[in-house]
Amino acid sequence: MTIPLPLLPDGTIDLPGAHLRLWPQWLAPEEADVLMARLIAEVPWEVHRIRLFGREVDSPRLSCWMGDPEARYRYSGALFEPHPWHPDVERLASRLRDDLGTPFNSVLLNRYRGGRDAMGWHSDDEPELGEAPAIASISLGATRRFALKHRERAETRLALDLPHGSLLLMAGDTQRHYRHALPRTARPVGERINLTFRLIHPVSARR
Repeated sequence: MTIPLPLLPDGTIDLPGAHLRLWPQWLAPEEADVLMARLIAEVPWEVHRIRLFGREVDSPRLSCWMGDPEARYRYSGALFEPHPWHPDVERLASRLRDDLGTPFNSVLLNRYRGGRDAMGWHSDDEPELGEAPAIASISLGATRRFALKHRERAETRLALDLPHGSLLLMAGDTQRHYRHALPRTARPVGERINLTFRLIHPVSARR
């Protein structure tokens, strides 16, 4: 079954086995507008190659891995070296640390150019992230549907609409119990940028 959004007054989403919290307007609309325009123009966007069903294919979105020099990240068979921080993104990382009490040393930026750009089912459970990673996800631009489903009980699902300027925190055992995706959509939809801030553990990243 798909669970209706059980949003508590403090933004906590009551989902068994997960730690989720949503701030629909973490960034003011004007601030989010300016940030999105700068990121589109100034980030070195790339098409990352990923391994899918045993072969390498182009990722169905544009991406950029950014952060501290030691924040190397292995994903889908590839080792990503971080680009230097964009000043606006580094300020976001500092604000997130202050607001959430969690340090972040890296961020994956994904740019979805339209409804055909998407992200398949996966968990952010790479060893570099540690046992119970905290991942702070900021959405800019068009509202898209973000879906979660339980790893063992696939009928238990949750769908979230993530609007412009929103912040979603995924922490605790969320990655251990759930997969998430940003499905394709056939309806007309504008461009979207998502920033997922992470803490990469350098000892693991140097393997």
